[in-house]
Amino acid sequence: MTTATSDAKVETESEERKIEKVGDKKGGSESELEANAIDYDGPEARRILNKVDWRLVPVLSLLYLVAFIDRSNIGNARVAGLTDDLNMHGLQYNTAVTLFFVPYTLLEIPSNIVLKLMRPSRWIAILMFSWGLVMTLMSLTSSYGGLLAGRFFLGVTESGFFPAATFLLTLWYRRYEVQRRMAVFYVAASLSGAFSGLLAFAIQKLDGRSGLDGWQWIFLIEGLVPVGLALVIWKVLPDSPETASFLTQSERDFLVRRLAEETGSGHGKVTNQDKMSKQFVIAGLSDWKVWAAVVVFWGNTVGVYGFTATVPTVINGLGYSRANAQLLTIPIYVFASIMTIIFAWWSDRIQTRSPFIIVGFAIAACGFIAQLAIPHPKYPGLTYGFLFPVAGGLYCPFIILVSWIANSLSPSSKRAVGMALLISVGNMGGIMGSNIYLDREKPKYTTGFGVSLAMCMGSIVMTFVLRWAYQKENAKREALLTEHGEAAIRARYSDQDMLELGDKSPFFKYTL
Repeated sequence: MTTATSDAKVETESEERKIEKVGDKKGGSESELEANAIDYDGPEARRILNKVDWRLVPVLSLLYLVAFIDRSNIGNARVAGLTDDLNMHGLQYNTAVTLFFVPYTLLEIPSNIVLKLMRPSRWIAILMFSWGLVMTLMSLTSSYGGLLAGRFFLGVTESGFFPAATFLLTLWYRRYEVQRRMAVFYVAASLSGAFSGLLAFAIQKLDGRSGLDGWQWIFLIEGLVPVGLALVIWKVLPDSPETASFLTQSERDFLVRRLAEETGSGHGKVTNQDKMSKQFVIAGLSDWKVWAAVVVFWGNTVGVYGFTATVPTVINGLGYSRANAQLLTIPIYVFASIMTIIFAWWSDRIQTRSPFIIVGFAIAACGFIAQLAIPHPKYPGLTYGFLFPVAGGLYCPFIILVSWIANSLSPSSKRAVGMALLISVGNMGGIMGSNIYLDREKPKYTTGFGVSLAMCMGSIVMTFVLRWAYQKENAKREALLTEHGEAAIRARYSDQDMLELGDKSPFFKYTL
């Protein structure tokens, strides 16, 4: 009797514990149930994405605007008297521009590895404070050697920002959503040319104040801005959907779920929560398609960095005053910004990448051909007019390429390394671009325009090669799925194996 009562009591307690566990599980999964009820393309999904857009994209755009102004304002400083005051001659200006890219390209991959190991908001704030401090101190430069030192450390401190920011965007959006946001972010780079010229025009008026020349004021004021922003950005910039305090738990769960199911084929899953490990570093560094994309990237960086650093001088050489040369750069970069947005929106809408890259470089090539054909400075208006297709054609395919490669790399650790590799080695084109616009050839710059044209043509060819490779792999995976079926393929791998396979998964489909 006692034993039976005891057994009954134990059984009752056991049942109560089961009920408690079920209750806890039900309560804990309430947000997941709400998240599962949200339609991926419905009004609630758009509302959540709008919240993310307004919190993330404007912040990153502002930071990139500041970063690009600081790296390219040497062109405005040159027009404002930098080279005269520091007694620079020959290729010394080109060397100063080039030196930035040496540490900049070498440190981008280590920076993105650090990014995966710590909170992105804090790492970006550290980078920003550092490059702002360097730029501010460059205003005290009194010798050519000091300028070289400043450019070198500017490259060190700015190296991690762009790969960190573009990678951060891929943690929030699906493959045909990320490019539109990335384009808005990147437009800050093309607008920086306009803002930089406008700022330089205004700042030059401080020439002689407090014993500082106009170019020193440019470095000082444009350096203090990122220092101030760094003090607040670590609190404002969100790190990932999983930890976003401005979203509810169900909104966070929704974003995580829709990203996990984004393989491009409608089957399988991917992850952004993988830990950085040696295998993903090696996978990111050894993917030949990333190296092929680097060649396409060079078509942009060779032209853009040489063009950005030289265009005020090109316009100045056409007979316009220094002040007007600064102002006349503004419409060129505004036009490039509009083209970048249109191309990105259109590419996402029809869910393809490579044709837009090809068309962009073809437009730039037409601009370079015209620059080589026009007898400078005989037709200043015509020469100035053809600077527009050069800028527009160079800027618009860049973000499409970065998005294309980001769409093609998984899991996130491999993507972090692969994107950093693309951007770091790709930016080595800036070294070439900074040395092909020779001072002795102004205002025609035959070597600069000619090499840039050749790089655009090479980029077009390599884009066709990359598209063919992705297309071939997609066809192979579709044939495998048709022959064996989804269930049979899934049986070969555990869920963890499938996640670690990432873009090598038989269910992963490449964007074309």
